[in-house]
Amino acid sequence: MNNKIKHLIDVAAKRKKAELLLKNCRIVDVFSGEIAEGNLAIDSGKIVGIGDYQGLKEIDLNGKFLAPGLIDSHVHMESSMISPGQFARAVVPRGTTGVVTDPHEIANVCGLEGIKFMMESSRDLPLNVYFMLPSCVPATPFENSGAVLEAEELAKLIDNPAVLGLGEMMNYPGVIEGNDKIVDKLKLAQDNNRIVDGHSPDIVAEELNAYVIGGVKTDHECSTVEEMKERLRRGMYISIREGSAARNLEALIEGITPENERRCLFCTDDRHPEDIIEKGHIDNNVRTAIKKGIDPISAIRMATINVCECYGIKNLGAIAPGYDADLIVVDSLEDFNVVEVIKDGRFVAREGKPLFELEKEDTSKVTDTINFKEIVEDDLKVKLTSNRANVMRLLSHSLLTEKVVREVERDTKGYFKFNKDKDLLKLAVIERHNATGNIGFSLVENFNLKGGAIASTVSNDSHNILVIGDNDRDMYLAVEEIKKMQGGVIITSGGEVLKKLELPIAGLMSDKPIEVVKDTLEEMHRIAYDRLGVNRDLDPFMTLAFLALPVIPDIKVTDKGLFDVVNFKFIDISVED
Repeated sequence: MNNKIKHLIDVAAKRKKAELLLKNCRIVDVFSGEIAEGNLAIDSGKIVGIGDYQGLKEIDLNGKFLAPGLIDSHVHMESSMISPGQFARAVVPRGTTGVVTDPHEIANVCGLEGIKFMMESSRDLPLNVYFMLPSCVPATPFENSGAVLEAEELAKLIDNPAVLGLGEMMNYPGVIEGNDKIVDKLKLAQDNNRIVDGHSPDIVAEELNAYVIGGVKTDHECSTVEEMKERLRRGMYISIREGSAARNLEALIEGITPENERRCLFCTDDRHPEDIIEKGHIDNNVRTAIKKGIDPISAIRMATINVCECYGIKNLGAIAPGYDADLIVVDSLEDFNVVEVIKDGRFVAREGKPLFELEKEDTSKVTDTINFKEIVEDDLKVKLTSNRANVMRLLSHSLLTEKVVREVERDTKGYFKFNKDKDLLKLAVIERHNATGNIGFSLVENFNLKGGAIASTVSNDSHNILVIGDNDRDMYLAVEEIKKMQGGVIITSGGEVLKKLELPIAGLMSDKPIEVVKDTLEEMHRIAYDRLGVNRDLDPFMTLAFLALPVIPDIKVTDKGLFDVVNFKFIDISVED
């Protein structure tokens, strides 16, 4: 180490040539807000400095901009439906050189083994992968998952150098009530000087104080400027989300000021392969913010140094002596197109293409995870006691739902009866970890599907089987096919399988290249929209994935039944007169 320090001092003092010299750069200084013109020296994976240096290798950037590598402040890599290696192939060429990931999706299926798989698979990638240990496995006591992780289990990984803290604390009622098991997790983070991520939609006033004082420092669930300001006033960092299903950037960008900018970050949370490939990753957040009027250097700060300051990540997020040489080359600050990516002083992507190869991942401990009690088609029938029902109404481009009461039809035996002229679908959640036989039901409005069914094992966060449709035959077929392929997403219609995406890794991720997954998903989107008529203001698969998450208002459904998130209790589908 002493020799390395001395070597870098010699390079900085110009007694030795740098390994790499990037000439004629316009360098973004996230500290001063200035653009410095000059040559940047890099050696041993570190930034040496700007100056009149010489390099063993010299590259002329011809006036292009040089910025720190981008960092996603909150992401579930599993939600991309691709393995960590394929995720890196997708995001690194778009300028992302670091992510703060919460692997609670795979943890809900495979427990600690799932987290270890993500850590091991991320270890040698040209991407800094930092972990937040899942705080809510399961998300609530109102559902069945494949694992339960309490403070004792999380303590086994808290000292891992890749771990920055505790993942999003979705059980906000548990925090506010001072639940002993939740407090044990918060204490684990506090005792080990780790940060806690938040998840607190609609919490205000004293309840928000109680949530924050438990140690929560971030939130990515803000959907309004007022929510954002309420949290900023309490010293929280705000991760502004632009994902595939939830997109809050356009609304929240109005609340960013010179005074609060340094407390704002960018994140994707959940983003599908086609969105990453076609629209980008964190570069999309930066680009969109700039188009909405945010100063380019401010936007870059939110994707770099602000994240590092929030999470205590050292020597990243800026271009300055001693910082890691994780850099992006951008053609202009207005268009913000990433043309080259440098990781630890080496070029790892160019013109949107990765320059690195992947090693094969060992998935043996995270496959064959579909285990549900055998069902017959009649098990999907819903018995009603009245002709009025609580219905989950979907909202466009949002994870929020609305609880509404609608008139429904019943057959002669009292079972819910589909009506092709009404936009009311049946949604079932089938427990798939321990073969309990649990099936929860809801009626759904504004999905608009006609003549078929969609089923998926991507069902945040417990990842039971979700199936939605307008007839029991296609719904049943979809569930049976899910079992055969041991996880995935499938579309059925007229008693036939129209298209499927196999997700053998925990029922969440493909073992195929991202290009294959992207093409399959694109075709499935076309089928969902064009043939089944799904509402085009919704992402059919990402929206479906969140309908079983009982921590986002107003109502959701788990394998245990229909759940009122606002009042935190189960409710009947039937509404008595």
